Amino acid sequence: MSGHLLRHKAPITDDVWNLLDEEARSRLTPALAARKLVDVSPPQGWEHSATNLGRVEPLANPPADGIEARRRRVLPLVELRAPFALSRAELEDAERGAEDVDLDPLADAALRVALAENAAVFHGWQEAGIKGIAEACTHEGIRLSDDFGAYARHVAEAVETLLRAGIGGPYGLALGPDGYTGVSQTSEYGGYPLFDHLKKILAGGPIVWSPGVNGAVVISLRGGDFLFEVGQDLSIGYQDHDDDEVNLYIEESFSFRVAEPEAACALVSGSA
Repeated sequence: MSGHLLRHKAPITDDVWNLLDEEARSRLTPALAARKLVDVSPPQGWEHSATNLGRVEPLANPPADGIEARRRRVLPLVELRAPFALSRAELEDAERGAEDVDLDPLADAALRVALAENAAVFHGWQEAGIKGIAEACTHEGIRLSDDFGAYARHVAEAVETLLRAGIGGPYGLALGPDGYTGVSQTSEYGGYPLFDHLKKILAGGPIVWSPGVNGAVVISLRGGDFLFEVGQDLSIGYQDHDDDEVNLYIEESFSFRVAEPEAACALVSGSA
């Protein structure tokens, strides 16, 4: 665990830290949609600051005559932090073995940071130099119908678009929360679940609940197209405390880049 998180300064025992870490993990796992669909590097550590792009750019006016100068291009990592506060009384009850400790603020922070990560990966973050999958893809977006029963046609069209571009599968489908709920509750003619039909169209790939995604995105899972580099993986850190509350945060650092823009197709909601 990175020392800059200052966990040793918090009035929290090791057992309660384990409880908080497990709660964060259980909340983050279903919500980190992007990580289920793109290539994710092993954590490089908090000190890792930039992703090597393998490219250079020329520099004018080198410091001596007869010299050619180039600068290596890198993509700086960005840091996300979601603060939250827990009651010291609740934490003390956790030390006593309480099973119903109020950790809702932690759960809320976990969802916020997961939503931010997903939004950056799928829709981009201009200030951070991140171009998202949906905005990077070169195919014309497919307009989603308000009728969830038509989603099979839309997803099939997206898969065919990728196939025509020579992009193999299997494929994954990132669905925003409203779309995921609608698809899960819809049956086609004869009572066949739409969810199962979509998985067949995707060649067995996953349908992922994706908070932070507008509409939907079909993505090739062949690998090497979408690259998420982790510096420090999501971790809980300590800020400060008073007699009533302990102020904590969930923090991460990462970069994201699209290597092959043709490997995804955006499905755009009618309201977009």
